[in-house]
Amino acid sequence: MARILKYVLTVLLLAEALPVLFATVTGSGEQDFARMRSVMVRDQIVARGVTHRATLQAMRTVERHLFVEPSLRSRAYDDNPLPIGYGQTISQPFIVAYMTSLLGLRPEHRVLEIGTGSGYQAAILSRIVDSVYTMEIVRELAASAKKRLQDLGYHNVEVVPGDGYYGLPGKAPFHAIVVTAAAEHIPPPLIEQLDEGGKMIIPVGSQFMVQNLILVEKKKGRITTTNLMPVRFVPFTREEKR
Repeated sequence: MARILKYVLTVLLLAEALPVLFATVTGSGEQDFARMRSVMVRDQIVARGVTHRATLQAMRTVERHLFVEPSLRSRAYDDNPLPIGYGQTISQPFIVAYMTSLLGLRPEHRVLEIGTGSGYQAAILSRIVDSVYTMEIVRELAASAKKRLQDLGYHNVEVVPGDGYYGLPGKAPFHAIVVTAAAEHIPPPLIEQLDEGGKMIIPVGSQFMVQNLILVEKKKGRITTTNLMPVRFVPFTREEKR
């Protein structure tokens, strides 16, 4: 009988200890991700010259590991893009930060993103500006990104499925436009939807050739373009004409 009572007591003690142990392990994991984000910003972004405070704060805050598949979460803060399905990727953290930092974003701004993907770039933008509209041509990705962003509390982001080439004229003009897929040319409808004094950043070029990241600016009705750096993005996908 004494042995049985000792066994029961041991089981009860373990049962009480497990929740504490689980909480400790879970908390440790979250602390690891926070540390990884801090190292990512320091070593991959600040070290490469990005200084825009709001961008850096957003990169430190948004949990990138929640925007990739669970099997890839340990690599979420690596210095490279990662696959998200349907032939698409989540961009390298530095590229996300670099593109965002060049737009001169302010809290009152309204931004259009073309190429939602998993929703990570939209989440970064939403931590800086008033409202973000993001378009995704792959309906499955649009649906999953919409749910993810809602579940994580990014309520100032609206996900719109569709062909981003034509933008969202009903929501224009936009203070900034971010395109996260390589187009063969700068879409004229996006230029038209850019507000006076606004900026657009877009990779341009074929997937089989060198692509250039281009900054487009609209000043007093004039459009200027600046080549920034060679890049590698997935191609800008269009809806098939019937």
